[in-house]
Amino acid sequence: MVDALGWRRKFAVIAPSTNTSVQPEFDDMRPRGVTNHFGRIWIPDDPVHDDADFEQLMRNIRTGVDDAIDRVMTCRPDYLIMGMSSETFWDGAEGSRRLLDAVERRAGVGVAMGSYACEAAFEAYGGIRRLGVITPYMPVGDAQVVRFFTDCGYEVVRLKGLKCESPVLIAHVQADALEAAIREVDGDDVDAVVQVGTNLAMARLAGEAEQRLGKPVIAINTAIYWYALRQNGLSDKVDGFGGLLSRF
Repeated sequence: MVDALGWRRKFAVIAPSTNTSVQPEFDDMRPRGVTNHFGRIWIPDDPVHDDADFEQLMRNIRTGVDDAIDRVMTCRPDYLIMGMSSETFWDGAEGSRRLLDAVERRAGVGVAMGSYACEAAFEAYGGIRRLGVITPYMPVGDAQVVRFFTDCGYEVVRLKGLKCESPVLIAHVQADALEAAIREVDGDDVDAVVQVGTNLAMARLAGEAEQRLGKPVIAINTAIYWYALRQNGLSDKVDGFGGLLSRF
């Protein structure tokens, strides 16, 4: 017997308690027979005004990850998705691999996380080497994103850090500000635009921008969920979120 609603796959998802974008965006991408089950990493909505505040935010997240995994794994999911991205880029490719190994050991199932999902997305499109990057982070977080992509052989040509002033306020960034950020990081010297930070609501907007610009515009929530589907042998195509989900 299998789960009545999630007969194809049950996905566990962990995300910070302040994140209000990743759950609805993942649910919008969910094919029939796949279910998403969220475990929240408790963190306070503390102000973030500088690098020191951002590093404290990261410590808050790290403190709660294991408990969130343990809670959500009691529903016996087939796979775990990390619905937060900053930690997945920390300490470059080596740090990302250490994190993946640790989470897989804790959960006992396969894991999708944003850093590797972005790399897989670039490979799926092909011909991507030079990036325009959008983040909600402070400079210390931006530097970790650049480090990971550089370790993997990509060049970050331009980066726009939105410096959101609290975890909750990341989700308050509106479409016009995201459109402006896309224009700021794009150019003839950029092969693809990529947005990180799972609490930025950019999945559908990225799909629209991709059609307009004629180049990949990759929202990290789209990349993560696409990666999870494909890693589980689910080839469903989903329209409305760009070529990653509709073509690959």
